[in-house]
Amino acid sequence: MNGVPERQPSYNEKRETDVISQHLREQQIREEAADWAVRLSQGDPDPATAEALARWCQADPRHPEALAFAQATWDALGQLADEPAAGEPPRRRAPREAARPAPRTRRRWRWASGVAALLLVAVLGVDAGRPLLMPLLADYASGTGEVRRVTLPDGSEVELDSRSAIDVLYSDGERRVRLLAGEACFSVAPMGGDERRPFVVESAGGTTRALGTRFLVGERGQGAWVGVLEHSVAVNLEGVPGERVLSEGQSARYDRVQGIQPLLGLDLQRASSWRRGVLVFDRVPLAEVAEQLNRYRTRRLVVTDARLARREVSGVFRLDILDEALDTLTHELHAQRLDVPGATFLY
Repeated sequence: MNGVPERQPSYNEKRETDVISQHLREQQIREEAADWAVRLSQGDPDPATAEALARWCQADPRHPEALAFAQATWDALGQLADEPAAGEPPRRRAPREAARPAPRTRRRWRWASGVAALLLVAVLGVDAGRPLLMPLLADYASGTGEVRRVTLPDGSEVELDSRSAIDVLYSDGERRVRLLAGEACFSVAPMGGDERRPFVVESAGGTTRALGTRFLVGERGQGAWVGVLEHSVAVNLEGVPGERVLSEGQSARYDRVQGIQPLLGLDLQRASSWRRGVLVFDRVPLAEVAEQLNRYRTRRLVVTDARLARREVSGVFRLDILDEALDTLTHELHAQRLDVPGATFLY
């Protein structure tokens, strides 16, 4: 209306929108399949339900496969829901010859089914597709369990942690890298000679400008965190005046709610141990250990017992033999383990 042409989305923006839309649809299919698996577990469907299921399966060739996976997971979770937690005595089973379950047995069955339904959502409802999307959106990405090193056009080096991705947006005025997912260590080619452009890493609404050579940037909740291994960096958060300069050994986190906050007592060598092919834990609750391990495993680790989740773990886990480490962890904690398609449960 005012004669100013509307801005058209760039190719990368269109690509990102298309891929995200596709991912949201995949997530919706997994959730619908989980719902059908729960409904079908309650007995033979009535004609109307059977007809609705047939229409759903015919609507998309991905639907039957998703349903089969959901039902297999549901069947396996049914075993877990009726098992005692770590340290509890075994539950007594109702006799098979009982023609009609007693009220307490029926209540237990409903409880077990509810637990299994929640666990099914934990397996199928996770954002499992995101790592698969990153290679389509990023210039460089690492797979599950992969630590990847790349060299940028100016000679700077980037080490990508598992399931991490970056976009390289170099221009005449600056060397900008956008962290799309995960965590990365940047070893920056210094300014000088013909190189006058600053090196900037963008993540979660903030930027980290290199004032030296080596630093870490990673996702943290709805924000990001920064740690300096050598020299210093300047951290800026969009909408917040000023900048925070971090020196060697210092770290900080930022988000839009709390701004830029120091991370006191963080051991950066331990936090970046993935660069050496290991994960190091010192008195860390099992729930947090599981969250870290899930970055490196295709099969999601879920701790279903609250007391077990609070148990502290210390040790060094090699990334190339995490399944063996998980076996040892299960034994040391006197926990029980159940493997199902897509997940491992500790309880």
